[in-house]
Formats: sequence, C-alpha cells, structure tokens
Amino acid sequence: MAQTKYIFVTGGVSSSLGKGIIAASLAKLLQARGYRTTIQKLDPYINVDPGTLNPYEHGECFVTEDGAETDLDLGHYERFLNVDTSQANNVTTGRIYQSVIEKERRGEFLGKTVQVVPHITNEIKERIQILGNSGDYDIVITEIGGTVGDIESLPYIEAVRQLKWDLGEQNSLVIHLTLIPYLSAAKELKTKPTQHSVKTLMESGINADVLVCRTEHELSGELRQKLAQFCNVKPEAVIQSIDADTIYDVPNFMLKEGLDTITLKKLGMPDEKQPDLTQWNEFLKRLKNPKAEVTIGLVGKYVELQDSYKSILESFIHAGAANEVKVTIKSIHSEFLSAESIAKEISAMDGILVAPGFGERGIEGKIKAVQYAREHKIPFFGICLGMQMAVIEFARNVAGITDANSAEMDENSKAPVIAIMENQKNLTHMGGTMRLGAWDCDLVPGSLAEKMYGKTQISERHRHRYEYNNDYKTQLEKAGLISSGINPQTQLVEVVEIANHPWFIGVQYHPEYKSTVANPHPLFVGFVNAAKIYAQEKK
Repeated sequence: MAQTKYIFVTGGVSSSLGKGIIAASLAKLLQARGYRTTIQKLDPYINVDPGTLNPYEHGECFVTEDGAETDLDLGHYERFLNVDTSQANNVTTGRIYQSVIEKERRGEFLGKTVQVVPHITNEIKERIQILGNSGDYDIVITEIGGTVGDIESLPYIEAVRQLKWDLGEQNSLVIHLTLIPYLSAAKELKTKPTQHSVKTLMESGINADVLVCRTEHELSGELRQKLAQFCNVKPEAVIQSIDADTIYDVPNFMLKEGLDTITLKKLGMPDEKQPDLTQWNEFLKRLKNPKAEVTIGLVGKYVELQDSYKSILESFIHAGAANEVKVTIKSIHSEFLSAESIAKEISAMDGILVAPGFGERGIEGKIKAVQYAREHKIPFFGICLGMQMAVIEFARNVAGITDANSAEMDENSKAPVIAIMENQKNLTHMGGTMRLGAWDCDLVPGSLAEKMYGKTQISERHRHRYEYNNDYKTQLEKAGLISSGINPQTQLVEVVEIANHPWFIGVQYHPEYKSTVANPHPLFVGFVNAAKIYAQEKK
C-alpha cells in the first residue's frame, strides 16, 4: 500500500469553474484534521512557465520561495494552507516535453522511438509523485488544468489513468468539478452537460469518484439522485458547490457538504477527528463584520483583468480583516491618467498603491500618481515597478535630477536612477532570467519598514530585472529619500521611504506573494491601517 494518497481534480463542461478553490478548500479541511497536505497544478499549455505570458492571457504570474514562476492557483494554495509551494507544485506541458527531449538528446531512451505513451505519460507520473515520494505529505492533491476533452489535457488524463492502476485500491481518488447550468426560460437546472463530461472522462478510462457541482441554485435531492445514477457515483458523493460571497467561505461550504468525509472514506483513512477551523472562522468573522471602510486606488496598466493583480487583491482582503476594515479597491488605469484627471481620480482615495508591471506603457501616469500621493500626504505603497516609479518621481521633482528615468523605459537615459543589473545586460532569453524567489533584506532600525515588520531581518520574494541604481543613492538620500532596506548580498536597495509623510513605502520585492489568511502581510496591514487613519482624519 502506498504511503501517500493522491487526489486528482479534473474539470468539465466549462473552464474557470474554480478547480483551484475547490482543491485548496479540500486541502484546508484535510489539513485542519491533522493530515499533511499539499497541492500541485498541472498546466496543459506548452509554455515552460507563465513567466513570459501577458497578464491578460493568464492572470498574474505567482512566484514561489525557490524562484519558480508559476500559475496563480499556487497563490490560492499558499493563502489557504499557509504552507510554501515550490517548483514541484507546478508542472506544464512545456516543461514535460523539454525534459523528455533533453533525456532523448542524452541518449537515455537507448535509441527507442520517443512517444506520448509511454515517455510523456511516464514523465507526468514522475512529476506527480515527486511531492508524495518526499515523505513530507500524507495526501497530495493534483489539479489538472483545462477541461476534460481538450486535446491538450489528454496526456495528463492518460497519466492519471495509469497512476490509479499503479497505486491500487484506496490510494487515489478522482474528483470531477462540473457545471450544472440553470436555464431561466425553463426555470430548471440541467444535468446533461455533466453527464456528457463524465462520459468523456470514462472514455479515457477514468471513473469519477466524487462529483463537485458548481451551481447558482440549490440542488434538489431528486437531481442529486439523477446525477449519481447517470454518472456512476454514490449519492453522497454528489457535492454541491453553490456561488459564495467570498472564496474564503468555500471550505465551510465543502465541510457542510461532507467533501472531506467522503474523500477520507474512499481513501480508507480515519475521519474521526473533526476539522479545527477556529482561526479560519475568526478571520471570516472579522472579514464580514468590518467597523470601518477605506477606498484604495490601485494604479496599474492591467486593471481590466482582476486576475492580473490577484495576490494584491487577496492581500487587501487579509489586511482588511486584520484591521476590521472593508477595503474597496478602485482600479485606476495609469495609461489614461493625465494632469487634469489625476486630482479628480486620486484625491478621493484613502490610499494609493502603484502596482508592478513591465514596459513603458502607462509609466508617466504612475509617476504622476506617486507625485500626487507624496505632495498631498495620501498613504502610498509602491510594489516593484511602483517602487521604481517612486524613485524616479522623487529624483525628478525633489532631488533636481530632471531627466531621471529607468533604463527599461529609455536605454539611452542620461540619468538612469533605475538600471539593469550587469549580469542581465547580454541576455537573449527572457524566461526565468530575472531576480527571482526569496532574497534577504536588512531593514534600518527605526525606519517605518522596520516598525511594520517588527524586526530588522526579513526575506521576501522577487520578480524583476531592473534595480535601484546605487550611483545615485547618496544624492537621493541627501534629498530625503531614505534607503530603509538593503540586500546584504548585493547591497542593492530593496525598500525606500520618505519622512514627514503619514505612510510612504516603496519595495522592490513582491510582499503580496507571502500574505496568507493565517499571516496577513505586515506591509499590507500597516498600509490599510494608515488608510483607515487618513480616512478618519478627512471626515
């Protein structure tokens, strides 16, 4: 009998049903029962990772402690479980094929014809079991991206079929997430799309053990019985997943439906211990009963797609609950910010966050937003590119370096206060070549940053190529731009702030990647608190 149990989550009928949230919610319930649980995502696209994907294509790129550029679902996994993920938690078709082709070039297949079955499927099976074989987990949940029937997903589905056979009885389980559409004209829920989806899965040799049904309306007992009968599952294994006010409600919904109970029963694991969700429910209580409200202006250039800034938006939810404040986010497109519109757009805000990004589009709008927040003493938070814009704005308007710019926007800039690292200058490949993953940072004692963290040594995750140019550090510090966080290995500036301002911090790293329900990020907590104080003083 295998020591580690495996749960596979597939999707049918439609994409974007929330496989990641269901996987994370089940993992949370199993973790709350005392089981060591982790989740991984198998992505069927041929990109090696989402690092070079436009945020409009795929949402944000989430970065792990070990520097892997991964799918945004890993952010959900970390936020729910409060456990770090790694490269092993995200597998793409591009990475699978790259690995197999490299093995073929090295002659590891001894001259055999390399095929999807068995070579690609064997590689997928190996990747699925890396986490399980580590001995660190009792249960590994594997979410398979895409929709059953997609040509891209077929090798993954075949690998799961083989792995279920390899593992034997009670060591694996397939949860199929599907949609039960409501036809308003007929005023009824329809099961036929789900039946077809399950049939497609069965044609690939896999029986669904549990059905999780996304729905806008309650499923009747009769409809559950029909689904059980036609989809070949037990009635108690038909789980309703109704629309929730917040994704953080879903673990409780799944608990009520008994998803964790049916899962443990089918895996032959003890289920006597009930999940301890005390801390989780305390968070929900604070989230749903705010005592104040603040409006934060999120200045970015991908604001049309909320998933582009997913981790930032979730960090505000965590920080809002910690402060018992409802945080309303107002998206402000930096490309359309002008001197005329900026006062109107930003003056009503209780705080301004200038978001990360790449390229020169919308840059001047971000700089104007920083200037307004600095001059009008509105709480300001700059992340990555947002921090760099704060440095440029300060250099131009306070330090007198009027032609200050970033080498990313103008490679011939006469005053590149933001410049490319020496070891990046001759790169021809863009993927995976930035400063990535966890790097240490020393905070200046007595600084605002040190006050927020409550310590002087921190570690934060990075994803960038351009840096604060130390050639201008002395000049900028003399003008009042405090370098309050320094990387001890490279001496590069990681945090900037200014005095005589309610709350003004720019960070080169991405604090949003480390904010979880259990541990809201201190910078977001501090920023929301400053916005709350600012809002109260405005009244």
